Amino acid sequence: MSASKAELRAKALAKRDALSDKKRSAAAAKLAKRGLPFELLPGSIVSGYSPIRSEIDPMPLLARLAEVGARLALPCITARGQSLIFRLFHPNDRLMLGPLGIPEPSPAAAEVIPDIMLTPLAAFDRLGHRIGYGAGHYDFTFAHLRKTKQIVGIGLAFAVQEIEAVPALAHDVPLDFVLTESDVFDFRSSDVAHSVRG
Repeated sequence: MSASKAELRAKALAKRDALSDKKRSAAAAKLAKRGLPFELLPGSIVSGYSPIRSEIDPMPLLARLAEVGARLALPCITARGQSLIFRLFHPNDRLMLGPLGIPEPSPAAAEVIPDIMLTPLAAFDRLGHRIGYGAGHYDFTFAHLRKTKQIVGIGLAFAVQEIEAVPALAHDVPLDFVLTESDVFDFRSSDVAHSVRG
């Protein structure tokens, strides 16, 4: 691989940053309208994230999933190299700023382990590999939590964040799906991802 993860991350984030507010809102609305690419079991716990910088906003999708019976959670950062923890939240809840300045539920909210984890990312490829922001929070969390529970990992991204290949390492955990405003990538069933335009 000629390009390093840092270079690939920077290029993908520059493309993401260049999107207009109108395009961002439209993309988030499309994700919400389409929903998840599989049937949600009643009472499933779906964790989202509080969007920072130019991340695609998962809140419209989370609100829709709540309407069909999902219980929602958001990640709380404990320390670098530690698993994220997840606390229940409702879209109307007031959030507080966590240690990195990212909004998260109050420590009084119940701690849960999600069934489905929606993850932000800097870049992704068609093998389900993602480039995050370098701290390894999500890779560590998937590896830790999947020892006790099968968790579906779904990356949310804009189509411009797709790259040809992520230089994946042994500890990098591939996603089960990536959802963009124009595609659903399903990485679970074969060596080659299925892309469903919609």
